[in-house]
Amino acid sequence: MSYLRLRNTLVACALALGVCAVTASPSAAATNTAAPSPPTVAGPFAEPGFASACTWHRLGEGEQPPWWLAFADPLCVEYSKRDITLDNGGALRFLLAEPSRLAASLLTCRYYQKDHWSVQSTTGAVPWVAWDGQYWWDKSRQRLGVRLANFRVNGTPAGIGDAAIALRPLHPDLADALAAYGAVSGESGLTTALPFDLRCAVGG
Repeated sequence: MSYLRLRNTLVACALALGVCAVTASPSAAATNTAAPSPPTVAGPFAEPGFASACTWHRLGEGEQPPWWLAFADPLCVEYSKRDITLDNGGALRFLLAEPSRLAASLLTCRYYQKDHWSVQSTTGAVPWVAWDGQYWWDKSRQRLGVRLANFRVNGTPAGIGDAAIALRPLHPDLADALAAYGAVSGESGLTTALPFDLRCAVGG
């Protein structure tokens, strides 16, 4: 791997983990002194404890979820987002569906989403960016998980796994540490803390 490609891979990994950390970490404004203290240490990605209770709802390109899904708990959905394409209306269908998809997730205390992304200029073109995602939260346990697999930018894989692979010949200990957060090419993932939500304090 060239120095330039390694540098780009490490930058991509740092950005990915930085976004996850900023999104998941409780802010000062969200901190409630009466709330229980959540585990704050980030760790490798793991399936949520409620995964075995999931009834999966699978929706196709641009398909909006039915309104009643907003009241499911746990809510487990899988979205196809592979046709985010400029010249066939796919990107517009995606944009029109996303608000209702987001709205369906807001009420539930336990949420697990899988999706499959591909963004390209035209059908059959090399995607500008593509990945398979897993994202979950369990507000009652104050935990959040994010995993990206098969992440590619213009066909080039990028992720914690790529950094681990590149570093292993010279820095095996560092490679082992990184591999906990991404062991294969195009993979990055972690589990971290979620802010306290009084509405979800009981149950789960």
